[in-house]
Amino acid sequence: MSQQIPERLPGGGVDLSHLAARGQTPARPGAPEGAQAGAAGQTVDVPALVFDVTEQTLQNAAQLSMVVPVIVELWSSLEPQSAVLGPIFQKLAHEFAGRIVVARVDVDTNPGLAQAFQVQAVPAAVALVGGRPVPLFQGQVPEDQVRDVLTQLTQIAAQQGINGRVNAPELAGDGEASQQPAEPPVNPAHAEALEALGRGDFAAAITAYEAVLLKAPADHEARAALVQVRLLDRLQGLSADAVRSEAAAAPTDVDAQLRVADLDVSGGHVEDAFLRLLELFSASTEAGDRSAIRERMLELFEVVGVADPRVQAARTRLANLLY
Repeated sequence: MSQQIPERLPGGGVDLSHLAARGQTPARPGAPEGAQAGAAGQTVDVPALVFDVTEQTLQNAAQLSMVVPVIVELWSSLEPQSAVLGPIFQKLAHEFAGRIVVARVDVDTNPGLAQAFQVQAVPAAVALVGGRPVPLFQGQVPEDQVRDVLTQLTQIAAQQGINGRVNAPELAGDGEASQQPAEPPVNPAHAEALEALGRGDFAAAITAYEAVLLKAPADHEARAALVQVRLLDRLQGLSADAVRSEAAAAPTDVDAQLRVADLDVSGGHVEDAFLRLLELFSASTEAGDRSAIRERMLELFEVVGVADPRVQAARTRLANLLY
């Protein structure tokens, strides 16, 4: 069955709690059919691991994202330096051995896609998982950080049952590995946390990641996972409508405003979240409230990605308010 994606991708982001849900979670109304577990274990032949897409062919990438995560690389042919992520994605697509594919979008010839993905600057990367967009990062990002992001993305997608693979000509020379591709490498120290995530126990995952960081404070992958899981845990069981209503009714209630900021970040409304917290921080006079707001902002910076230009702008404004 042909799958259609929205002409405008809503909000430029998704609800992270849906992404982390276990595979048996029922599909939400309006979500692409089969996005939960219909593609589990499926293998699809593709002409290449990295390919160009246009406004007319993005639907094919959306369909493929029911099987494996599709990384959408947005770049500009008029700005050659914006292609800096290309070689990294090319290498990692081969390294992940068919567990991801990369769809390249030239924003100069496909301005509608840049607008739909709400891209502020190039290079930028967005993932499609089950037909839905997941903002990853904007700007130049080191290879090891990209690898960490893609590893987490495939793990979360697998929890939805999106754990298929693709066959591509460039994998044919890998011998046995092409027949039985290895899963992305997982740090054994993270096994307990990943097991907890697999059963939807966010509290246990948080405890496990915190234990990892006590032993290895420089484990950036564990830290990145921890702040994301904390966000999921804070939002678990909450109604988006109720969160927004409570925040609107109590504009000076710090806890209510922190909850709606979490909700905004989880839905991709990053700038709205940061603006809300910056204004709340500026208006607050209690030291305890200001400390709580600052700590939440710093954690949300890590969730979004410290290289993201929206984070850099918000960090500068926060520093100006502090000093």
